[in-house]
Amino acid sequence: MNNPRQPQLDVIHELPRGFLGATCATLHSVLTGPTLIHLPGKRAEPLFVSILLHGNEDVGLLAVQRLLRNYEDRTLPRALSIFVGNVAAARFGARHLNDQPDYNRIWPGSELPLTQEHAIMAEVVEHMRSRGVFASVDLHNNTGINPHYACINHITNRFLQLAAIFSRTVVFFQRPRGVQAMAFAELCPAVTCECGKVGEESGVTHAMDYIEACLHLAAISDHPVRTNDVHVFHTVATVKVPEDIGFGFGSAVAPLCFADNIDHWNFQELPPGALLARRRGAGARLEVWDERGLEAGEQFLEVTDSEIRLRRSFMPAMLTRDAQVIRQDCLCYLMERYPLPQ
Repeated sequence: MNNPRQPQLDVIHELPRGFLGATCATLHSVLTGPTLIHLPGKRAEPLFVSILLHGNEDVGLLAVQRLLRNYEDRTLPRALSIFVGNVAAARFGARHLNDQPDYNRIWPGSELPLTQEHAIMAEVVEHMRSRGVFASVDLHNNTGINPHYACINHITNRFLQLAAIFSRTVVFFQRPRGVQAMAFAELCPAVTCECGKVGEESGVTHAMDYIEACLHLAAISDHPVRTNDVHVFHTVATVKVPEDIGFGFGSAVAPLCFADNIDHWNFQELPPGALLARRRGAGARLEVWDERGLEAGEQFLEVTDSEIRLRRSFMPAMLTRDAQVIRQDCLCYLMERYPLPQ
């Protein structure tokens, strides 16, 4: 799966014909590539919504389509700018194509080698800066069993208030770099919304309702969020399987073997000594990268001849049995509870 066209950003000011009826697989017949769609509303400062940064995550497309059908004969409460990301990968149901970077790792601040796609994301940011963007919402599915939750990159009242409208479960993270929400956080309150697995109706409904709620906001409160209104977790490390290490699940015979139900551990506090993987061979290992971007496996994991266990209590997120996602992204993130600012 390769994309023969050098991508460029298209900027349009009306909804293209066929957009509301397109699927991820057919969207390429409506849009030529990454596209920024500006739609007018009663309030001029636009809400920015990014969808399909990962081509296999359709919740954003479905939610936006459903919302706009509801407003076909009405004016939106607020201007809406929709960025449709990886149209080429969406055609094949892929996170990204083999010759593409991850579209949610290449926004300003990215640490990846520069590509044409980096320039596109920088252009989107500058477009929205010039339009006085009100708030930013990035919509995603995930592959493991996770609750719906919001992610933020700044622990301030307005960011927390925007996140709390989506979910009481909020994740604060500083890595990976180059994500959309982190770039937009320099312009306005910004959240990433994790809306459950692909195909779950509840995720589409939740995402649509959230966008509509944001469109109706006259302002985002700067009042502190009450302690019991949100539960904040801080991502302290990213766990990866090295490219040269094979892995499997359950009774699989592989250098690393994870539990069959590993994706059920998400957002469960695991105790010190919890078994993360069984290992075969001296070279079988996991990498753990801390918030500074440094390898820190010894701080987080205890490794014996046959096992890898947690050194202290953590709460994992985004654990999945999807081998391709593990290869393209990570095995999981490790989190700790984070106190709200007083």
